[in-house]
Amino acid sequence: EKAVNLKKDLAEMQEWMTQAEEEYLEKDFEYKSPEELENAVEEMKRAKEDVLQKEVRVKILKDNIKLLATKVPSSGQDLATELNVVLENYQLLCNRIRGKCHTLEEVWSCWIELLQYLDLETAWLNNLEERVQMTGNLPDKLDAVNDALESLESVLRHPADNRTQIRELGQTLIDGGILDDIISEKLEVFNARYEELSHLAVSRQIALEQQLQTMRETDHMLQVLQENLTDLDRQLTSYLTDRIDAFQMPQEAQ
Repeated sequence: EKAVNLKKDLAEMQEWMTQAEEEYLEKDFEYKSPEELENAVEEMKRAKEDVLQKEVRVKILKDNIKLLATKVPSSGQDLATELNVVLENYQLLCNRIRGKCHTLEEVWSCWIELLQYLDLETAWLNNLEERVQMTGNLPDKLDAVNDALESLESVLRHPADNRTQIRELGQTLIDGGILDDIISEKLEVFNARYEELSHLAVSRQIALEQQLQTMRETDHMLQVLQENLTDLDRQLTSYLTDRIDAFQMPQEAQ
């Protein structure tokens, strides 16, 4: 009777493993939304816990069969052979579920990381857009134009590392068929805005550089002219002081 019950327990254990394999490993999953992916991750975590909890039952079966083998060698030997099959299948099931759980957790981590990088770069684009708009109505002063140019250039020096991460993480998920529609749309919107604002910012940078150069040249010309006028004023003043007649002056002084 003991051997019959143990044989029944082994059969039930094998049946449970077959069902677990069908439910958790052979079912096709489609992750078209973050909610579906998150639910799949949580389901696989529960599956891993469920499978690992059966380890106690497997150990009890193993101990009982070993005990029976010492008392009834013939029955124990047959059950030991079945036990080895169950143990092998159980270990394989544990490894496969652990692996799938780890994979899904990695996929979810990639998705969260992608969102974080998109948030960072979107904040940078918002800052860039704000700086570009601030260059629209500048006072016609050299200092104001120079400050606006330096402010814009400081934002444009933003490293490209985050965009590289966005591209690589997005492509990894899309290649795996994970949230591909959502990610493709997010990347399309982000890339379009990035290209538009980048071109606009560079155009404004060039325009400010040209405006600054023109203002500096004009400033220099005015300074030279002022110096010449000062010299001329000094010379004319000396002529008047010495009561020199205009016709006695050099032609340029006249």
